[in-house]
Amino acid sequence: MTTADTTPPLRIGLLGTGPWARNTQAPALAAHPGVELSGVWGRRAEAADALATAHGTRAYTGEEGIDALLEASDAVAFALPPDVQAPLAVRAAEAGCHLLMDKPVATTVAGARAVAEAAEKASVASVVFCTLRFAPETSAWIAEQAAVDGWFTARAQWLGSLYAAGSSSEYADSPWRRDKGGLWDVGPHALSVLIPVLGDVEHLTAAAGPADTTHLILRHTSGASSTVTLGLSAPPGAAGVEIELRGERGTASIPGWAGAETAFRGAVDALAEAVRTGVPHPCDARFGLHLTELLAAAEQQAQAQAG
Repeated sequence: MTTADTTPPLRIGLLGTGPWARNTQAPALAAHPGVELSGVWGRRAEAADALATAHGTRAYTGEEGIDALLEASDAVAFALPPDVQAPLAVRAAEAGCHLLMDKPVATTVAGARAVAEAAEKASVASVVFCTLRFAPETSAWIAEQAAVDGWFTARAQWLGSLYAAGSSSEYADSPWRRDKGGLWDVGPHALSVLIPVLGDVEHLTAAAGPADTTHLILRHTSGASSTVTLGLSAPPGAAGVEIELRGERGTASIPGWAGAETAFRGAVDALAEAVRTGVPHPCDARFGLHLTELLAAAEQQAQAQAG
């Protein structure tokens, strides 16, 4: 006979009502057996009402709505532009809420540092949702490769066609994504795979490519090097994701993964485990700050060369 689990569900509020919230975060939170979706906050009342109604929870809006949702929650998930997310994450940490953030945490080092420092000061758990670190297929592959010595080099390409002619993706309407491009949108994904396998980045060189494409050359603390190509404006026939490692034991290529909602459920599990144990997750706010530092350095180099 087994004892029933009496652990109360983790009350997680959702900040944001855009496509990412509708397609990934709200469904994953509402269906998670260990979570109570404690509410949805949106800048537009009608959008918050619609998303909350669809998932059987309460809608919040306005400044007072943020405070009310934080009070009703143990943790908050963010589906907001990074530089809207960052100050609200500080506010949530100061209110004692754990943080489940989207990448990048912010597009300024100061913004990301404020989040990391607020989380540490408040002793709240934090997780930054870098998809490949939480999708079951890719997270297992990353752990397997990180346990192998002798990697010599790696090649990562993450090319989307979000801004290619004829694209109808609703994610293309995001002003921050159009402004910051593939470096900031998909760069965190590539770096979040390479760093745990090859070691931290000790030297970075960046150059601008066509449209929003950015090329990186990285030297890692293990002695290995890697090249990274990032962009959102590739022709549809050129789009795709590839990450390949080469070393003493041959080559290894990252597998495909089921999708963002499954990966996000993994991030929820990771946050719950960090809350339960008090042990920081490797993809926490401090790691999010480090990613922001690398991306800001790359952006500065690429702009200087292009200008």
